[in-house]
Amino acid sequence: MYIFDMTNPLTLVLMVAVVVLLIFLAQEEKKSYIAAIPLFIMLAIVIIHGVQLLSLPDEFKDLAPKLYNCIAIDFVLAGVTFFGYLWVDDIEAKEKGIKSVDNSLDWFWKKV
Repeated sequence: MYIFDMTNPLTLVLMVAVVVLLIFLAQEEKKSYIAAIPLFIMLAIVIIHGVQLLSLPDEFKDLAPKLYNCIAIDFVLAGVTFFGYLWVDDIEAKEKGIKSVDNSLDWFWKKV
């Protein structure tokens, strides 16, 4: 059974680098949909790992702890990309003079 192993340090570093670069690109271009791309990818990976965990055959039960760790890492990366999306959306909204998707984190953005 193939698992996209997020616990592998090389894979983790590459995923974090891609997420950070896409969020930085979205911030430079001031387009929030660029920051939404890694968010949807991370959510899809969480769903894929969840389905793999739920449909794990008996002969692969030793992979369950690795899948739990992958899901935990996926949630952390999804949270980072979500806050990155909100940050870029706030930047885009201020530049275009429109209302942001969520203004509840204004106190946080002022400190960033």
